[in-house]
Amino acid sequence: MELTLLGTGAPAGLPRPGCPCAVCATARGSLARAATALLVDSALLLDLTPGAAMAAARSGHSLSAVRQVLLTHPHDGPAVDLPAGLPSAGRVPHGRELTLISGHRVRAVPMDSPGTGYEVTSLEGERLLYLPPGGSPAGLAEGPAAYDMVVADVIGRPDAVARLRAAGAIGATTDVLAVHIDHDVPGGRELIRRLAAAGARAVPDGTTLIVGEYHAVPDVPRRTLVTGGARSGKSREAERRLETFPEVLYVATGGARDDDPEWTARVREHRERRPGVWRTAETCELVPILEEDGPPVLIDCLSLWLTDAMDRAGAWEEEKWSAGGERALRARVAELVEAVRRTSRTVVAVTNEAGSGVVPATASGRRFRDELGRLNAAFAAECEHLLLVVAGQALVLRS
Repeated sequence: MELTLLGTGAPAGLPRPGCPCAVCATARGSLARAATALLVDSALLLDLTPGAAMAAARSGHSLSAVRQVLLTHPHDGPAVDLPAGLPSAGRVPHGRELTLISGHRVRAVPMDSPGTGYEVTSLEGERLLYLPPGGSPAGLAEGPAAYDMVVADVIGRPDAVARLRAAGAIGATTDVLAVHIDHDVPGGRELIRRLAAAGARAVPDGTTLIVGEYHAVPDVPRRTLVTGGARSGKSREAERRLETFPEVLYVATGGARDDDPEWTARVREHRERRPGVWRTAETCELVPILEEDGPPVLIDCLSLWLTDAMDRAGAWEEEKWSAGGERALRARVAELVEAVRRTSRTVVAVTNEAGSGVVPATASGRRFRDELGRLNAAFAAECEHLLLVVAGQALVLRS
């Protein structure tokens, strides 16, 4: 089954007309994207957006052989541009199946939001799932374990990818393509990096692909450390790296502080933006978690874990530090680093980048700064992926 992506952008296209944002300002040339439309084996057109005929011509295709035009967008979606000679655009009712003259079978997949998704099966058995912008399946029919290709709004609805993975509809060899790309994420390397974290990719407008043909699925790094300053966006960056996984264990090392309203507000903010299906564990006992098999783990954060470790070692008092506290802390850090090295779980950890500003006025403050620097360096040495977040922008230090 041959698939040509006539457009890969959001309904308004990219850049959006009249939008002054930085992403739209730089969306030129290969970074520009027309509204998403898919041409399947020259016979089926999924979404008919303005300029589809010209887009097909630019990619070396014609729409003259199209026998069916199906829409996925809500009824108040983008304008439909119907070139002469094409059949009228329509929809398949949810749950119904349509067999085309070409032999393709098309089944409508109900969405949890306005719009219609389509499952397309070729005569040879290759299976494609195409979802509308902002859409996630409300139900999946029983069938083969995984689709050969899923084309969806990966950036706008990462939870849809998580849901498909949980149902087995996305497997280890499923080619996940991001479409309906808007100005939420800068193009180029940043888009590639965000999608790779989800095991997905994007292609330029006009690209032709073979559904079911082997394509290397982007590797999701097994161990990632995200560092940065206060309010830099490092926690949000860490969360993005796991939001397409169906199950995640969020390990909060800060615990609860009932007598601190500001801290309680911080914790509530973190909880509200996390997917509801994630589990939370409030603990600093990281080694047993890393030694177990299980779903991906997000640790937020190592600096609070170190505070607890230094409390236990008596590291804040010089006498206790010299009398065995330093050795105890070194042993605890070494145990954590060894657990990270040996873990079989996918791990994303957050830490603070300390020591780049004012030198702490107290000996205990300077000790914490130094020990956090050592912990960060040792933990990072065991990670395949290392990110530094500055002003909300993630800089890749190792990938």
